[in-house]
Amino acid sequence: MQSTSKLGMNPLKLETDKTSWFRQRLLEWAASNLRDFPWRQTADPYSIFVAEFLLQKTVAATASPIYEAFLVRYPTLYALAVASVADVASLLQPLGLSFRAERLCNSARTIADKYGGSIPASEEELLLLPGIGKYTARSICANAFGQPAAVLDTNVARIVERFFGLQGERVKSRCKILWSAAEAIAPDKEVGRWNLTLLDFGAAICTARKPRCAECPLQEKCSYLQ
Repeated sequence: MQSTSKLGMNPLKLETDKTSWFRQRLLEWAASNLRDFPWRQTADPYSIFVAEFLLQKTVAATASPIYEAFLVRYPTLYALAVASVADVASLLQPLGLSFRAERLCNSARTIADKYGGSIPASEEELLLLPGIGKYTARSICANAFGQPAAVLDTNVARIVERFFGLQGERVKSRCKILWSAAEAIAPDKEVGRWNLTLLDFGAAICTARKPRCAECPLQEKCSYLQ
């Protein structure tokens, strides 16, 4: 398979019919298969900001009870901004990543001081906060503010590489080809829901090991099977 980095263009532009079919089939799958987590039941920017921090390199099912306990203890951004890093770290200890608490607290304090306690609504401003990278910033933009911000993580990268026959770089989160592909396949509206669709599909069907190809609604046109 020819490396996409040598094509000089996004190959998805050459396969608009396949892209449309891919999107339609996944949205049909999502209608009855999306997972239910508490942060998916709110559009509150602070709640989503907390959730995205807790979900970094963490399984959603593990983060869920910690998320709910966290919002009880720190119900507002200002409550978090004045909390001690040690107290926050103690609550988040089951999630791992020892540096997470300090970055979360520092971000909250910056938002309190610089943005009047309101979560920034732009990717550029979010990226200036401690502990927030491109994926987290775009997830907040999509889920809290309804912006058409596609995301790329290992699940999304795996689906895109397999279905379209692409080959991204070793570090998927920094691969321009895969970011371009993630943006190209996203619909024009409800991109937040689309992002969740890809995450859940990657977790349930297009898994890293032993993908459930026999149950996959994309098998008819998937390059991985062909």
